[in-house]
Formats: sequence, structure tokens, C-alpha cells
Amino acid sequence: MMNRTGKVLQIAATYMGTVVGAGFATGQEILQFFTRYGYWGTITIAIATAMFVWLGTKMMLIASEIQAKSYEDLNKALFGDKIGKLVSHFMLVVLMGVTAVMLAGAGTIFYENWGISYQSGLIITAMACFFLLRKGMKAILTVNSIVVPLMLLFTVIVVIDTFQTPGSSKFITLVSDLSPWAAWASPFLYTAFNLSMSQAVLVPLGAEIADRKLIIAGSWIGSIGIGFMLLAGHFALSVHMPGIQQYAIPMGGIARQLGQGIQFIYIFLIFAEIFTTLIADIYGLTLQLHERLKWSRSLLTFIILIMCYLASQIGFGLLLATLYPLFGFVSMGWLFLIIRKKMTKLQP
Repeated sequence: MMNRTGKVLQIAATYMGTVVGAGFATGQEILQFFTRYGYWGTITIAIATAMFVWLGTKMMLIASEIQAKSYEDLNKALFGDKIGKLVSHFMLVVLMGVTAVMLAGAGTIFYENWGISYQSGLIITAMACFFLLRKGMKAILTVNSIVVPLMLLFTVIVVIDTFQTPGSSKFITLVSDLSPWAAWASPFLYTAFNLSMSQAVLVPLGAEIADRKLIIAGSWIGSIGIGFMLLAGHFALSVHMPGIQQYAIPMGGIARQLGQGIQFIYIFLIFAEIFTTLIADIYGLTLQLHERLKWSRSLLTFIILIMCYLASQIGFGLLLATLYPLFGFVSMGWLFLIIRKKMTKLQP
């Protein structure tokens, strides 16, 4: 019983760690997709959470059923061989770019917060990824089992502090001049972007889990955890609206008010979330390339890290601004297709 519970929690932690990413720690994703729409934000977060439950579970169940070796197998099952291969080719390129963004972000944290040069930060992070990923999926599960509880701890602290702050109920009354149509589109955009990026690790994770009940339970717990953290960030950001929008890292301003100890946890948390996304993306890319080239996984991981290191010389901000909007647009098409795909034999 304890072994099954542990596996469920590992699935949930990996789901949360893969989906939430650095966007939660910075607060920018929560602000852009939810909080700036005022009181609609709470409702649209609930919609996004429900979609994570439904589509995240569906993705992992399909991967388990077809024993997908990589996300290309899933895309072929969903869209057919020809279109599935095209989607996977595009994802291969974009995931390489996103991985470079994550590595650049890690180097930036070393430079801006810990007094270590950008290049040294890139090399340290890349070396840690390489040695960890030699253990495969086990490394991803272990890292998320450590990072996610810390994420939850920080979230609880933020919630407690928020409800002790004057105006803590502002999330109920906050109004916005933005279009309600944009507000209702936001949970679909957010879910599409994050789930399509998470294929790289959630597909092989689902394929490794033979027990459907473990997948369903882990996905439910992970989705509720994601929703809880999104709500916590939304509540905290709402209290400080509209002024908080001027900050590049909105949650950073809130963390500073909680003291140096919490601020240190916050900086570490940003790095940890970037790192979990980084190793997840590299793992997915390695599986995808291994299926095509049949080279050793260690060699492929090394080559991917070298390519991402070279791409990260462009810089974090420019990479982010160029790649993310493009991937978000394509992700909406992927979301529509996975929603309409009928896999009746896979329904819980």
C-alpha cells in the first residue's frame, strides 16, 4: 500500500514540477494568463485545473496503452503517421529552443543572484543535468520529489501572508478593462502551452506505469496541486494590483516583503523549477533522438547540452521572446486535436 502511495505521489510531483515550471516562481505566467483579468482569474484557474486533470490523465493513459517510447509515438497515435511526424519534427526544434531558454535562465540566476559568472552557471547546470540524466526517469522522479514539496512550502507561506495582508479579498472584487473573451481564452492557451511542452516527460512517464489507477490518481493529485499553486499566486498578486505589473519578476517583490530567509528560498525555487523543466526536456529530446538515430543516450544527452549551451549565448530574454509565442500558437492546434480525439477504450 505504501509503495503504491509513493508511486502516486511521485507521478503527482513529476506532473506538478513539469507543468508549473519557472513561470510560477516569477509570477509572470500567472499575471499574464489570469490575474490581469481581475476576478475572472479565479474562475479561469479552475477551468485550467479541470483541463489539466482531463487532458493530462488522457495523455498519460494513451502513452501507457500504446507503450509510447517518445512523444512522437503519441502524436502518431493522435494525428496519424504523416501529421504526427510533422508535429514531432516541429516539437523537436522548439523543445531544443525551450531547453536553451531554460539553460540560459539558470545561467542568469547564477550571475544575478549568486555572484557567479553567466558562463560558469551554464557549465555547472549542464554538468549537473548530464550526470543526473544518466539515471533516466528515476532522476526526474527523484528531483521532483525534492523540489515540489519546497514549491508547496513556499506556496503555503505566500497564502498565509496574503490572508494577513489588508485587501486580501481583492481577488474577488478586482476589475479589468481587458476583453472578457481574452479572459476566457486564457485557460485554454495556458493549458495548451504547458501540456504540449510537458509531453517530453509525461509521455515516457505514462508508458512506464502499467497501472491505470496509479496514473489517474497521480494526475488528479498533481492537477489539484497545480491549481492550488496558481490560485495562491493569483491571490498574492491581486492584492498588489495594478502596481505589481511593473515588475519583471512580480513574485520577487512579494518575496522581499517576507524577509531574507524567504527570499533565499524563492531564488533557489526559481532555479530548481528551471532545472526540473530542463532535465525533463533533455530527457524527452534524448528519447526522441535515440529512437531515430539509435546512438547511446549518454552521447545524445551530451550533444543536446552542447547545442543548448551554444544557443544560450544568445541570452535568456531574446530566446524567450522569440520562441514562446510561436510554440503557444502551435500548442492551441495540438490542444484542439487531443480534445476531439476519441479513445473510448482508454476512458477511466
